[in-house]
Amino acid sequence: MSLTYNKKLIPLAKALRTKMTRQERHLWYDFLRNYPIRFQRQKTIDNYIADFYCHKAKLVIEIDGSQHYTEEGLEYDEIRTNILQEYRLEIIRFTNVDIDRNFVNVCQAIDNKVKQVLSTTP
Repeated sequence: MSLTYNKKLIPLAKALRTKMTRQERHLWYDFLRNYPIRFQRQKTIDNYIADFYCHKAKLVIEIDGSQHYTEEGLEYDEIRTNILQEYRLEIIRFTNVDIDRNFVNVCQAIDNKVKQVLSTTP
């Protein structure tokens, strides 16, 4: 299934690339940017913008701040996850605290997931 996207979100995605959170910058510049499998940042998918996306592994990585743990945030994320999964994407989430305190483990988890997905893809 081809990924569709809302073209009206492109300017916002571009703006978000220049205003990444400290944790998003850390993950991008210190790991994903030079990862051997290509990742994109602030990728528009459907009516959403994923923090990071790897097409080859069909993987979305989300870095969640405190707003994701409110009642509204949890509900929004559940709806969003369900829609992204309709595209057969896998979503993995990390908190800002994970990035700050367990960066090496986060990177290892991402690497393991990519390798797992690619080893089972025909």
